[in-house]
Amino acid sequence: MQQTPIRVMLVDDQALLRTGFRMVLAAQPDMEVVAEAGDGAEALEVLRATSVDVVLMDVRMPRLDGVEATRRICAAGADAPKVLILTTFDLDEYAFSGLKAGASGFMLKDVPPGDLLNAIRAVHSGDAVVAPSTTRRLLDRFSPMLPSGTAEPEHKEVGRLTEREREVLLLVAQGLSNGEIAGRLFVSEATVKTHVGRILTKLGLRDRVQVVVLAYETGLVRAGGGAAG
Repeated sequence: MQQTPIRVMLVDDQALLRTGFRMVLAAQPDMEVVAEAGDGAEALEVLRATSVDVVLMDVRMPRLDGVEATRRICAAGADAPKVLILTTFDLDEYAFSGLKAGASGFMLKDVPPGDLLNAIRAVHSGDAVVAPSTTRRLLDRFSPMLPSGTAEPEHKEVGRLTEREREVLLLVAQGLSNGEIAGRLFVSEATVKTHVGRILTKLGLRDRVQVVVLAYETGLVRAGGGAAG
């Protein structure tokens, strides 16, 4: 039985980049480029009439940038396409804003084709595609942008977490993978995955990227990867 291809939309104001991505994706039996747009506003218009699973979203575009477009797409709820932010090193702060807006992850524009394809598949299956090591570097760089001195009030649902779930949340926020957390807590990886699932459900979050953002914004962890005192 043949699987339905992943329906991908390319959003970038550079037609040459879209062409390159389209060629890479078209060669995959499990992917299909079903739409393109040159900016965020056009992307929103196209999405009204086109069914899309994953949006590859550039950040800096005319009319409506990728961050605001991502926010509007993700606001549609569970049925909204997953968004994968494409960025360059000098736009890292936009990647963080994109993650806050609801994107499932981000990749650099010069990523090897194989990594991009794996990221699209991961996002489509519900996983986040910000690697733990990248998460650490990303948030360390963004720390000056986060509220200084006083953190935002703690997420009201955090209090519903069990002691072990809170422990897992802190380790996720510090950039540890499920395997690393399992080793740290002397439990199986499957157990960690279960805990992460419960954390996402209780906090109403989409994926572990959102866990990281929440933990930093509420002061549960501090820049540099350590748990708050």
